[in-house]
Amino acid sequence: MSSNPLPPAPSHFQCGRFRFDLARRPLVMGILNVTPDSFSDGGQHAGLDAARRHAERMIAEGVDIIDIGGESSRPGSAALPLEQELERVLPVVEALRDCGVPLSIDTYKPEVMRAAQDAGADLINDIWGFRMPGAVEAVAGGQTGLCVMHMQRDPQTMQEDPVYTDVVAEVRDFLAGRVAVLRAAGVETSRISLDPGYGFGKTPDHNLRLLAQQPRLAADGLPLLVGLSRKSTLGAILGGRPPQQRVAASIAAAVCAAERGAFIVRVHDVEQTVDALKVWWAVRHETVAGANG
Repeated sequence: MSSNPLPPAPSHFQCGRFRFDLARRPLVMGILNVTPDSFSDGGQHAGLDAARRHAERMIAEGVDIIDIGGESSRPGSAALPLEQELERVLPVVEALRDCGVPLSIDTYKPEVMRAAQDAGADLINDIWGFRMPGAVEAVAGGQTGLCVMHMQRDPQTMQEDPVYTDVVAEVRDFLAGRVAVLRAAGVETSRISLDPGYGFGKTPDHNLRLLAQQPRLAADGLPLLVGLSRKSTLGAILGGRPPQQRVAASIAAAVCAAERGAFIVRVHDVEQTVDALKVWWAVRHETVAGANG
């Protein structure tokens, strides 16, 4: 018998100032990119006033978490200087910290993590899985929720012929390894969520295999955060349609992800996804009661 047994599966997800029961309806995370070059909505919400208006719209549509991103991670994107990322995201966090829903920061830079937490962020969403020097130390204390994502290589090279022997096993093992590092640093299990990293160093077939076998990815019952909204895999399925014409496919993908255990779905189209998940949840439980939370 192991002398260091694993902790029991969490019953809730601690997301900064907010606590979510893992038995509830899946959460919808709305994307708020304050970037000029994101693949689907670059430039649409850059600037504090535009970002605030979009956040208010998503809240009215029923969003559960708002994910603020200051640096594009689309394939081939260049790294953004630290000061420029801070200038983009911190005013938005400060303006929205009392909006009534958790604020997530999409960043891999430890300096941004620290500053965002100080400004009121509730979740750190890291495409690098807290592998950057100083990242684990930046988030180890406190109650901020963490999202550990898998990515092969980096945004500049990740889509250059990604190769796996067993994509599901490799992603699962990577996530489990990063969870072990965070736990060793003193991070409570209830603060950790996992993201398979759909589209980050994967072909469309890799992504579909991961989605089909998604229940294998949840280490020790930790919640899964899934982002498939408008991504190129959906475009490939639809014969090459551009991102703005992938809304219905994105909603279908969100429901597929929820059916396979996702607790958080990260989306561009909040209202439509909230509605779809309410219907799915009601059918699953054979009752209208509980569809809203």
